[in-house]
Amino acid sequence: MNIFYNEIVGDYLFITLEPVEGPFTYETNGDIITIKKDEKVVGYNVKGVKSLNLESKGEVKLTEKLVEEINALLQEKGLTTPLEVDLSPKFVVGFVESCEKHPDADKLNVTQVDVGIEKLQIVCGAKNIAQGQKVVVAKVGAVMPSGMMIKDAELRGVSSKGMICSERELGLTDSEEKKGILVLNDDYTIGDDFFKEK
Repeated sequence: MNIFYNEIVGDYLFITLEPVEGPFTYETNGDIITIKKDEKVVGYNVKGVKSLNLESKGEVKLTEKLVEEINALLQEKGLTTPLEVDLSPKFVVGFVESCEKHPDADKLNVTQVDVGIEKLQIVCGAKNIAQGQKVVVAKVGAVMPSGMMIKDAELRGVSSKGMICSERELGLTDSEEKKGILVLNDDYTIGDDFFKEK
């Protein structure tokens, strides 16, 4: 789940429960617009959220306290089902356990990446990807600095759950010279939040 706020477009909170593509249907009930895809609720647009005192213009960085405040406000506005929020980090240190050529695409590799609490299969097109590297993984649900949301994908028939990131994709450099994924040194711990303060 991701939450966005931008006062320029009005006093609205945009809540994405699932990163899916339209077409959508919309149901308005007071200040809450419920967004559905094939009758399943995938998000909400909520009007009148100034009381939350949000400073973000874009994705809102969630804390347990803020989630409680958002749920209390939604309940006041008539939403009876509280939001269940995964506050685990979405940009984590991963270890490439294996890297094999994609069976149907010469420029792609299929990797198995240990991210601490789970192992993810990720299809990667970077030329410098290799077994044994520590890398930065954007997990499903992550929002990149570009605004792109990471979703479950299938690339040429192979499932991919996340993205192995470059410095440019992470917003760490604007340099055209920095090509390929960011390879980390051994000081990083598998599963750690890449952006945590050290």
